[in-house]
Amino acid sequence: MAPSFRDVQLTSTLGANAGDDLEEVRLLDAYEKDDVENSGKLAENLKRIQVRVTGMTCAACSNSVEQALMSVNGVVKASVALLQNKADVAFDTSLVNDEDIKNAVEDSGFEAEILPEPSISHTKSHKTLLGQFSIGGMTCAACVNSVEGILRKLPGVKRAVVALATSLGEVEYDPTAITKNDIVSAIEDAGFEASLVQSSEQDKMILEVTGISSELDAQVLEGILSNLRGVRQFRFDRISSELEVLFDTEVLGSRSLIDGIEGESFGKFKLLVKNPYTRMASKDFEESSKMFRLFTASLFLSIPVFLMRFVCPSIPLLYSLLLRRCGPFQMGDWLKWALVTIVQFVIGKRFYVAAGRALRNGSTNMDVLVALGTSASYFYSVYALLYGAVTGFWSPTYFETSAMLITFVLLGKYLETLAKGKTSDAIKKLVELAPATALLLVKDKGGNNTREREIDALLIQPGDILKVLPGTKIPADGMAVWGSSYVNESMVTGESAPVLKEVNSSVIGGTMNLHGALHIQATKVGSDTVLSQIICLVETAQMSKAPIQKFADYVASIFVPTVVVMSLLTLFGWYIGGVLGAYPEQWLPENGNYFVFALMFSISVVVIACPCALGLATPTAVMVSTGVGANNGVLIKGGDALERAQMVKYIVFDKTGTLTQGKATVTTAKVFSGMDRGEFLTLVASAEASSEHPLAKAILEYARHFHFFDEPSAIEDAQNHEKNPKFSGWLLDVSEFSAVPGRGVQCFINGKRVLVGNRRLLTENGVAISTNVESFVVELEESAKTGILVAYDIALIGVLGVADPLKREAAVVVEGLRKMGVRTVMVTGDNWRTAQAVAKEVGIQDVRAEVMPAGKAEVIHSFQKDGSVVAMVGDGINDSPALAAADVGMAIGAGTDIAIEAADYVLMRSNLEDVITAIDLSRKTFSRIRLNYVFAMAYNVIAIPVAAGVFFPWVKVKLPPWAAGACMALSSVSVVCSSLLLRRYRRPRLTTILEITVE
Repeated sequence: MAPSFRDVQLTSTLGANAGDDLEEVRLLDAYEKDDVENSGKLAENLKRIQVRVTGMTCAACSNSVEQALMSVNGVVKASVALLQNKADVAFDTSLVNDEDIKNAVEDSGFEAEILPEPSISHTKSHKTLLGQFSIGGMTCAACVNSVEGILRKLPGVKRAVVALATSLGEVEYDPTAITKNDIVSAIEDAGFEASLVQSSEQDKMILEVTGISSELDAQVLEGILSNLRGVRQFRFDRISSELEVLFDTEVLGSRSLIDGIEGESFGKFKLLVKNPYTRMASKDFEESSKMFRLFTASLFLSIPVFLMRFVCPSIPLLYSLLLRRCGPFQMGDWLKWALVTIVQFVIGKRFYVAAGRALRNGSTNMDVLVALGTSASYFYSVYALLYGAVTGFWSPTYFETSAMLITFVLLGKYLETLAKGKTSDAIKKLVELAPATALLLVKDKGGNNTREREIDALLIQPGDILKVLPGTKIPADGMAVWGSSYVNESMVTGESAPVLKEVNSSVIGGTMNLHGALHIQATKVGSDTVLSQIICLVETAQMSKAPIQKFADYVASIFVPTVVVMSLLTLFGWYIGGVLGAYPEQWLPENGNYFVFALMFSISVVVIACPCALGLATPTAVMVSTGVGANNGVLIKGGDALERAQMVKYIVFDKTGTLTQGKATVTTAKVFSGMDRGEFLTLVASAEASSEHPLAKAILEYARHFHFFDEPSAIEDAQNHEKNPKFSGWLLDVSEFSAVPGRGVQCFINGKRVLVGNRRLLTENGVAISTNVESFVVELEESAKTGILVAYDIALIGVLGVADPLKREAAVVVEGLRKMGVRTVMVTGDNWRTAQAVAKEVGIQDVRAEVMPAGKAEVIHSFQKDGSVVAMVGDGINDSPALAAADVGMAIGAGTDIAIEAADYVLMRSNLEDVITAIDLSRKTFSRIRLNYVFAMAYNVIAIPVAAGVFFPWVKVKLPPWAAGACMALSSVSVVCSSLLLRRYRRPRLTTILEITVE
């Protein structure tokens, strides 16, 4: 029955439900460096949509779809992703609409479906709303800047952040001044595709309904929705049991909507929020199942034809039955014709339809070749039968060639759908990590009693208090508010050791609670969570095209016309050669002629030269590689990043937090005045209490430990004082505090100036540094420690020595990179002596010290001048310009969000060994891509001459058309299976790289 759709008139408006503000989304973004030339300003009335395209099997297919779309009047840009079966289309809404786009794809021979907006959890309205928008069509940083600029100029927009890699925009806006539809329209007017993903005013949900067993049940459901206040529109598909609801968030919340439907049905109906990834997986499964049905039907009908040609002549009884006359033809001819006609025009109809539409659009693809090859053999066979019936001269027929060709092509397509499905296993595994349900703690109206309620995890809202039982997954990112337990966070960090979680500890959704019960407060839900961002990042990377693929796409686009020309040349060459007597008649098949002899060579050339494998060589390898990287804690932001990483010649390491642990500790405190040691530390700690610098925190911890070493209660008080210095009992009052970038801090205590920092800070303020102090500081620096000088009332009173321990793997990783042929460089804002001491300890010879944050990018550029590929590894905000400037930016996962946004690789485990993994995986991926091109081209380079009969005069070997079809299918399967072997990738062992023998 057709789906029903109703518009429901609102009867009244209820008060808005209270909700907490969404927290800022941590966007994992890539800084694209290519395609900048394509980022020009688009026309104002453009719109973008995504279309699911079913039936594409090779680069020629995707090119055919692109050409069909671009031929539509009003389409400005069209981009097709082969493996994802998606097309991204930008078009002028005054000239063309969504339905025209769909028809254009279908006219090119493929099935099309306009993709709807995804359904994700949401929260309720409040004064300012935070919306997340999907933005399609961005190709570079210029596009990002353009969208951000437009959004920030809109009236009512408070804040706008756009991420290129995730194609997401986050906008904080005033709903009284602007609506989410206005924001979408503004983005679309700029020439980009836009749709609302989620916000605190999300008003659309897609639900799966169970309990509908009859037409009456469906009518009951529709009646409930019609009477439910706040529901604007709904659409229930009785075939798929999917319910799409549009509702007023001022009246209904997501949980209220579901509760209302389930309550009114007295529990008969159960509703489940549809996960967009699950829906896409279902579509992929349907396509694979459809292709399998076509293949099995074709095989079932083709086997008898094959047996009649090659097996039955050896079985006298059966053969005699086939030779029996039935009208003008033999019984065997009738059977072959009937069976092959079904295969050719019923099962193989899709090839004719697709080929016809492609040719009408002036393009060619694999379907054109299949239609040409099968039609030639089929119609010649029919002609041979009719000619024999009229003249009595019976030529051999080749019905089995047509049937087996279609069968092998369908087999290849089916195996490709299976293999392409396996390449996205990483996303499926990540989606499976997300918990399905959560235990929500709800207080009664009086606020005295709390009860538990199981809800769908997609319905969690920021601020919800959730109970996490031992042995269950944490349902959302948040903060522990009660309890203590150990949590396995290996899915993010890669570390198997459980992590202790207590009150105020942060937790990550999808990680496993091992022992005790926890109560957590959800802070990030839906697409905001770390797991969702990882999924989105992997998906974005898998859809990207490596530069090497552009050449393959170009070759594939001209490949089909070239093959047709080669086929015609083969046909005329052999035919004319036979007519002119260039070869003897003994070469001809029994009762055959020169034309039939030439035709078989021509058909074999058409079939074996299909460019399917060429189009799959790169994207399948990239998809598998990004998935393998994610499983190993290395997030790759695209095929272009993979291609650059395998050519890295220099790796520039930041020092603090990258080579070092980033946990500075005070190792030495020496007073050079008559001041008491405790008084000195109190003075320094008071000055540093307002600073956010890691060294300041280390000084505070050292001073607190000195004062309260044996008094736990005092320690607790001191921790509280750190959070709120105003109520401190031991820190001194500070005035006129200021941080001096690159130098230190200064303030006034008891009316006297206090300076805490490096030599430059003191000398600029007229403080003299005596010889013995200078010697002491030099000694600290030569032992890889940072010397911090303290001046009080224009007199130097003491020095602190701060050490940041190296990561234990730093030295062996540097040595391993050297063995791999990569030169390492260290860059730091620290002084020369400390930098040289650290570099010597880890084995780095090239050191750039006392470099300001902006200067790190200049260091990168200095190595790029000779064309070398340079990678940068960093973690801090000050590393983001260098990460963006580098050819390959690698951000430590535990670093800042800004650094992660600027990088091409995210090393989630914060382990330097992952730098080696990233480069090694990139190299192995491109070795696999090169091997894939060998597989893709070998069949053509070697088999096309054989198919064309080049070697027939000497070795008398022919490649029958049906065997050519098998080789064509095998070439695609070989490429995909070659890529799938990357799933067996294992992280390189440092002992192997360093050639260390372990006894």
